[in-house]
Order: sequence, then structure tokens, then C-alpha cells
Amino acid sequence: MAMLRIRVADADVVLHPSGAALIGAERTLLVADAHFGKAVSFRRLGVPVPAGTTTETLRALSAALADTRASGLVFLGDFLHSARSHAPGTLDALRRWRAEQPDLPITLVRGNHDDRAGDPPADLGIAVVDEPLALGPFALCHHPRPRPGRYVLAGHWHPCISVGGRAFERLRLPCFWFGDDSGTLPGQAVGVLPAFGSFTGMHRIEPRAGDRIFPIADDVVRAIPALPID
Repeated sequence: MAMLRIRVADADVVLHPSGAALIGAERTLLVADAHFGKAVSFRRLGVPVPAGTTTETLRALSAALADTRASGLVFLGDFLHSARSHAPGTLDALRRWRAEQPDLPITLVRGNHDDRAGDPPADLGIAVVDEPLALGPFALCHHPRPRPGRYVLAGHWHPCISVGGRAFERLRLPCFWFGDDSGTLPGQAVGVLPAFGSFTGMHRIEPRAGDRIFPIADDVVRAIPALPID
């Protein structure tokens, strides 16, 4: 895996191919839109979907924590997908994973799915807060809306870009999407992380002038030059 270190709001941020981002100074890993229990929610509605997605997502999370040597973890909303995500199998998998790193501080910034799903069980040891959560120069949120005086890091949109040739041959790649942080374009001081969950959709974005886009392909985070500002 190839991570990429960038500067955002004059701070070091390390982009991990899993879709997580490490705030260097605080050694805190950010994860957006895990949507644990989404597959079981669909199955309970009679929709045939793959099994094992929670385990796959937790495996990726463990790898990201190890690769970045993070000392803290913040979920940027949508930890559980729905009220049906409180299924015994899903919660048991989460508890087993938590038991492997009992001393890791974990915080959840509530998102729209968390409002419906409810907070995680208390025995998972996850502090739950409403947005925004201040961390260094950043406001950690679920919804990608500007906040005065801070650069917002959020999720919610599951960003991706399309690459390739003709429309039917194009690929969609998950991406990190960082709005202009130079002050040149007010209101764009927002960065959006890709969805972390292994069973989530993606939304194709339309980059604006000054935006920086970092797609993920073949376990590598790549940089696309920012669009010029007129």
C-alpha cells in the first residue's frame, strides 16, 4: 500500500488507500461512513447481498491503524447503517475487534444514519458527540458544510471520480476531495473523505477550481493537479 502525505490547513495529513486519513500532529485516524451492519439491514429486508462485509471493513480498519501508527480514531459519522444493524452478529464482530485494541480512544461524530440507528452500545467504549468536533485547525463533521474559522473534514458524500475512455468503459474510483484552503475562494474550506465501509455506494463529484482530488487505485493514493483558479 502507498500512502500519501499532503498539507491541509497548514497541517500534515496522511491519506491511506483504505480511505482513512491520519492527522499527523494528533496521530488521530479519521474514518468516514463505515456503515457497519448495512448488509444485514438489507438482508432483513429480503435483499440478497454479500455476507462478511463487517469483517472485511474491520480488517481494513485494523490495517489502517497499524500502517499509520495512529493513537486515536474518529469516525466521521454513519458508524451503524440503521437500527437493524444492532444484529447480534454485527455487534459481536465489533466487540471482538474492540477487544483487540482496548486502549484505543475512539470517538464517533454523529451522522444522519447514526440519528436513525442510535448510538453504538456502551460496551464498545466509543465516545459519541455531535458535530463539529475541534481537532487542531480542523472541524471534524459528518456533513461537508463550511464552519467559520476552521477547515472542515467530513464524509457523507462517498466521493468518487470517473476515469477512462467512453462512458461504458469508464471506471469509478473512490477519492479524497479537498476544497481550496488558501482563502482565495471563501466557503470551500471543506475536505471530504471517501466512504470506508466495504459495502457502500459512491457519488461522482464535479471538482471546482482550486479543489485537490486524490483518487485511490490499486492500493495507491494518487494526486490529480488542482484545477486553476481564475
